[in-house]
Amino acid sequence: MPDDNITTSEPRCTLQFIGTATVLLRLGPFTVLTDPNFLHRGDLAYLGYGLTSRRLTDPGLEINALPPLDVVVLSHMHGDHWDREARKGLDHAVRVVSTPKAARALRRQGFRNSTGLTTWASEVLRKDGQALSVTAMPGRHARGIARHLLPPVMGSMIEYRPRPEHVALRLYLSGDTLLVTDLRAIPTRYPHPDVAVLHLGGTTLPGGLVVTMDAQEGADLVELIRPGTAVPVHYDDYKVFKSPLSEFRAEVDRRGLGGSVTYVERGQTIHLSSTSLDKA
Repeated sequence: MPDDNITTSEPRCTLQFIGTATVLLRLGPFTVLTDPNFLHRGDLAYLGYGLTSRRLTDPGLEINALPPLDVVVLSHMHGDHWDREARKGLDHAVRVVSTPKAARALRRQGFRNSTGLTTWASEVLRKDGQALSVTAMPGRHARGIARHLLPPVMGSMIEYRPRPEHVALRLYLSGDTLLVTDLRAIPTRYPHPDVAVLHLGGTTLPGGLVVTMDAQEGADLVELIRPGTAVPVHYDDYKVFKSPLSEFRAEVDRRGLGGSVTYVERGQTIHLSSTSLDKA
């Protein structure tokens, strides 16, 4: 849905896709950055255990062009989600919300205002009489014994409340998770979010270990979460991404879900709107 083809009521909420899993959200007075990755084409991202992956694209926005941020939401500590450009270029006083393990690492890097959330725990920001909450959702980066070798990962549910009794927008960030059983608890607690930002790509490490959703699991998650619109990200920026966006598009179209997916180009901004008039 291009920016100029969507109408939305006030307050204004937008999403700009920067690349990989990096999006810039403007939700009323709040500005939120997710999974900051500002490496350029040809740069190496470090994934741990000596593993690297080369970036194939450029970000849709440079880090020095970011507006002042209220919070950074980080799904986990991997080099394609928190890179050396983020460490150097972000204000070290910015609030960061992530997993407990990632928050400890961030504080060691000098980002002292970092909070680690356990699953279902929340962080609430207040500004101009309005509120924004970030609640940690279940997530798992690998199955079997490999899950202990990869960093803990969280999804997030972001709720923007212009007044206490009204959720103007509810947005789900999947994080780098596979479609594991734990995710089934999400729609029972947060049915039909307005927006779901899905980390796809079928990221495949040496030895064939798949650590993010491919096209089929991404479509399964759309069916499970049933968002007003799903926005796919994290699908073609690195060589380890093996499930292209075209496969996801074909899969959701085959299932009759294509109308609930919004495709956003790097650098493009779309308007976000609630699927209901009022939600407590």
